[in-house]
Amino acid sequence: MSRVVRGRVMHRRHRPVENRFVYPVFYVLLDIDELDGLNSWLFGVNRRRPVSFSFADHGEGGDPRTWLEALLRAHGLAGCDDRIWVQTFPRVLGFLFNPVSFWYCMDADGRLGAVVAEVNNTFGERHCYVLPANPEGDGVDGTSAVKAFYVSPFYPVRGEYRFHINTDFRAPRVRIDYFDDGLLQLNTAIWGRSEPFSAKALLKALARQPLLTLGVVARIHVQALRLWLKGVRLVDRSTHPVEEIPR
Repeated sequence: MSRVVRGRVMHRRHRPVENRFVYPVFYVLLDIDELDGLNSWLFGVNRRRPVSFSFADHGEGGDPRTWLEALLRAHGLAGCDDRIWVQTFPRVLGFLFNPVSFWYCMDADGRLGAVVAEVNNTFGERHCYVLPANPEGDGVDGTSAVKAFYVSPFYPVRGEYRFHINTDFRAPRVRIDYFDDGLLQLNTAIWGRSEPFSAKALLKALARQPLLTLGVVARIHVQALRLWLKGVRLVDRSTHPVEEIPR
């Protein structure tokens, strides 16, 4: 069953200056086969509601299953698209900025085959990292991916990410460590406790974070200002072209 998660986000920058912050968030874990049954006065799928999830905000803008099946096949991971979940920030009052969504792709036996990390930046660009699961099918632990996308204006597009993702949806946790020149540059994490999806659970989360996604953008810019004031040099985005998924 789909779930509502109340939790926290943490970023800790190690170089060239220390900078750490933690703030509360809520997000949803949706079984995409349940989407039609989740619509209510509060939550809408591909329709306007106070809180919503829209296909247009993800992948190629259409049916996410079709997009993911093609993406997994292209990476030699066919067969793990029987059941698909997405961990994501929803739209709140029509506004959305979603730094990263995670698509959990499972086979017919319920074993995780892959996780797709769908990353967005503040320039309206998107890139996906396709991460094979552990052989035991119980998550992603230490899988690395070469950084191929401009996200922070304070980091170049080089180095690698290492992903640590569990599949306990009652207490989901994702950690991403960023390395450059063999040195740890940044730790990021998002974690929380979940409960079954319902209007009551969603309303409770919304009451505590009524401007969730607007707050995400505000905090990104506040932290960017802190880094700039600490003397961290900006990296020119124009020198790092990427092939992103069009919106």
